[in-house]
Amino acid sequence: MFEGVQALVAEHAELEQRMADPSVHADPALARRLGRRYAELSAIVKAHEAWRTAGDDRAAALELAADDSTFAAEAEQLGRREAELADRLRRLLLPRDPNDDRDAILEIKAGEGGAESALFAADLLRMYLRFAERAGWSTQVLDAEESDLGGYKDVSVAVKARGAYEPGTAPFARLKYEGGVHRVQRVPVTESQGRIHTSAAGVLVLPEAEDEAEVEISPNDLRIDVFRSSGPGGQSVNTTDSAVRITHLPTGIVVSCQNEKSQLQNKEQAMRILRARLLAAAQEEADREAADARRSQVRTVDRSERVRTYNFPENRISDHRVGYKAYNLDAVIDGDLEAVVQALVDADAAAALTATSEAGTA
Repeated sequence: MFEGVQALVAEHAELEQRMADPSVHADPALARRLGRRYAELSAIVKAHEAWRTAGDDRAAALELAADDSTFAAEAEQLGRREAELADRLRRLLLPRDPNDDRDAILEIKAGEGGAESALFAADLLRMYLRFAERAGWSTQVLDAEESDLGGYKDVSVAVKARGAYEPGTAPFARLKYEGGVHRVQRVPVTESQGRIHTSAAGVLVLPEAEDEAEVEISPNDLRIDVFRSSGPGGQSVNTTDSAVRITHLPTGIVVSCQNEKSQLQNKEQAMRILRARLLAAAQEEADREAADARRSQVRTVDRSERVRTYNFPENRISDHRVGYKAYNLDAVIDGDLEAVVQALVDADAAAALTATSEAGTA
């Protein structure tokens, strides 16, 4: 069992030697890439060593139990521990999404429901910002189009990890399951009769390009328009042509930003979002199997294509993809999203384990 781990152990040792070479750190991109691979392999090597140790201890306990029955219970306990460690190791050895080590750009768009949908989009933004804070990530609102009642018609947020992190815990690895249509059921602030309404907002999660060189964009492929910012007023807002709209001519992708006071800052933020969208588009084209996951992040905000429902009268949250249901919506909307995310991560891992087992027996 786990015969292929030895090759990974050897790669881990080789990486350790390479990372000790000062010349490697002269290239930040290379050092970052090697560091992430080393962290990924370190988790596997550690789990493999723990599994082997538990197996050796169980074998020793069984040998002793032949002469002293009191060791039988210890052998049984070590057997359960060995099985748990084997399951963890199997999960670590599953093929990984190459984007799982990336930061993320999160886009939330109001959909059906008018003003109530925009208010719900603001609630989702607050939920993700607080979830990011709990995870120790940093966030930056790149662009936002506010509604009249204080909600958001459209908002884009960059989510970045701070320092080192365990494999599978980077922002994109945890947030990618949030893509899709989110439905809310509650009495809107605009409802005078106390009736429950249903509205929806769409969420799209993109892996962020690590640097400009990763996604080459020719200036000749861009049409850049400037216009006057809209929304709540303020110094320099609504008075100067600081907002920027960038159209990528080959793909037709359009990105606009008006959040910053200067045209240059808005252009930089728009380019950041454009690079993330182009990276995702290029990866979809290169790997159609990965596109299945991307297509699950519904681009239209149609209530019939929902992935999750937030029922405020019953304080219930339901994720329709994995059958998750809990009655702590107040805590979830306040950022306590870990159990929901973990249910999706576990379901994804279970499906991958099943696929791997079926491929092995075919």
